[in-house]
Amino acid sequence: MRSILTALLVLAIGLGPSTAAEPPESGLPGHYYLSGMTEVGSELLLKESGRFEWALMYGAQDMVARGQWRRQGDAVVLSTAAPAIGEFRLFTEDELNLKKEPKAGNWVAIVGVPRTGPMEGIEVQFVAASGKKASAVSAANGDAIVAMPASERWVRAGLRRAKSNDAWVWFEVPPARASARIAAFAVTNWQALIPAPFASLRLRVEDGKLVVEENAMGLRGAYSKGGG
Repeated sequence: MRSILTALLVLAIGLGPSTAAEPPESGLPGHYYLSGMTEVGSELLLKESGRFEWALMYGAQDMVARGQWRRQGDAVVLSTAAPAIGEFRLFTEDELNLKKEPKAGNWVAIVGVPRTGPMEGIEVQFVAASGKKASAVSAANGDAIVAMPASERWVRAGLRRAKSNDAWVWFEVPPARASARIAAFAVTNWQALIPAPFASLRLRVEDGKLVVEENAMGLRGAYSKGGG
């Protein structure tokens, strides 16, 4: 089986300070593989630094998480890091592949990853030359759409994660895009914005293995070094 961690964990996520707990033990760090779940592949990397990388593959579904690990009594506890702040840029004209025009009275901001796919859950604030503002959140197809009178001209756009207190990242809308009432914005750190599938995961240390304790994901089985 190919290494899930190598394939999926591409971007580093900043980690906050560790909470008070027993320090990592020298015998625990290493690369672990899950057994006990049919047709599920999962890997766990415990680092000497106290950080971890985790990945799971089931059919077409991929899950990844990074954060800190610590020894707590007879268990190892994985605590994930908070999602990063969004990083954005304008699509280049070469990257644009527009197959639609906005409906009359609509402005459209497309949010996604060039040549990869759309990005859901990004709030876009539209600003007209008159100062009029409107906002929308990108849907599953990457589109954030607002209604604006024909007399208004689009001049600026701000982006941030929806339902966050992130600072807005502002862009001047190119004249050609403003005239067409459609512009595209790329998320450059999209993998770091995907929420982790768990906030905390407890693994019981037992006979050299890390046994998965009850969790909301329904994950079960045990992690062993080297897949044994």
